Amino acid sequence: MNVKLNFEEENKILRRIIATISCNLNLEEVLKQIMEIVIYITKGDTCLIYLLDDTKEELILRASKNPHPKILGKIKLKFGEGITGWVAKEKKYVSISKNASDDPRFKFFHNLPEDKYQAFLSIPIINKDEVIGVINVQHRQSHEHSQNEINLLSTVAQQVGFAIENARLYEETKKRASQLETLAEVSKTIVSNQYLKEILQLIVTMTAEMMNSKICSIMLLDEKKQELFIEATQSLSEEYIKKPPLKVGESISGKVVKEKKPITVLDVTKEPGYKYPQIAKKEGICSMLAVPMIIKDKVIGVINSYTATEHKFSEDEIKILQSVANQAAAAIENTKLIEEILSIREALEVRKLVERAKGILMKELEIDEDTAYRTIHRQSMNTGKPMKEIAEAIILSSEIKKKF
Repeated sequence: MNVKLNFEEENKILRRIIATISCNLNLEEVLKQIMEIVIYITKGDTCLIYLLDDTKEELILRASKNPHPKILGKIKLKFGEGITGWVAKEKKYVSISKNASDDPRFKFFHNLPEDKYQAFLSIPIINKDEVIGVINVQHRQSHEHSQNEINLLSTVAQQVGFAIENARLYEETKKRASQLETLAEVSKTIVSNQYLKEILQLIVTMTAEMMNSKICSIMLLDEKKQELFIEATQSLSEEYIKKPPLKVGESISGKVVKEKKPITVLDVTKEPGYKYPQIAKKEGICSMLAVPMIIKDKVIGVINSYTATEHKFSEDEIKILQSVANQAAAAIENTKLIEEILSIREALEVRKLVERAKGILMKELEIDEDTAYRTIHRQSMNTGKPMKEIAEAIILSSEIKKKF
């Protein structure tokens, strides 16, 4: 049976797709609604949606009209493999009216009942001229797919591409926000001016024991002054603790900041560039390992480890201390992530409100997505109000209209 839709029905379908895209950012829900639309267009018995993974090497079954909870996400096809993979690679549709499994490109999955169906229509999902997935429609009995049906489904696939990318971006943003919230919870317990100092003190104590150090110290960088000052040390020497700050590039620790790499010295009392050899002699320290505390390619301080006797630091010792330094840097920088969390939360909220407002305008004014967005943006510019407030006003107005 051929599916024939008049112009009004086609427009109705496309408007429904646009509404789905504009008002829903949940990937699973988007795919579910798309499948319903596809089945309505084709009167197919089933619909499968495969999405290309991040590596762009495999297509993964992400949605099925018939429930397959145990195999969703597990059935995979290499790019170019099977009819589905061929459609993705060639960016062309495949329409088979009967005996689909006889096609030489067909790939069987023993746990997928749909492989026994007769008719097969496969359409590439394209977004910004790149294939991101494939829609498969199947019929149990023979079925001739009309050109009108294929064209309409191809248009749907283009709209699906936009919806999927939108939903994926939203999921990634939510995941990032969740990660930052977790870090924020950790930060609540370890990052405050007083508690951080205690944490750094604990780090130098444990490091000194681990490295068999005579003295271990953490020096932090004052970016404005471009100076390093001692923030924590297990040394009880007042003279060592009260050593004057070092300029970036000065002495061993200052060179570590400038060069962003570990430096070892066999005997600091004989090292020409070391600034305080007399304090070193008095404290009974000899060899030194200094490593940068780096986060996001930015040096925020240095960890110094001193031995009482000459010692040639091994590559493993350097790696271990560098790991400790990076952990310490992360603990310090976590405080900055709290501000980032608040910013992401606000961005997510604004995005959801604007998407919802766009959907309302598109439905009420029968305009496309770009026009709806420009309308909101123009109103924001004209009134000097944030887009969030404009979106909230549109939503409130719509809700009032519904009540009356």
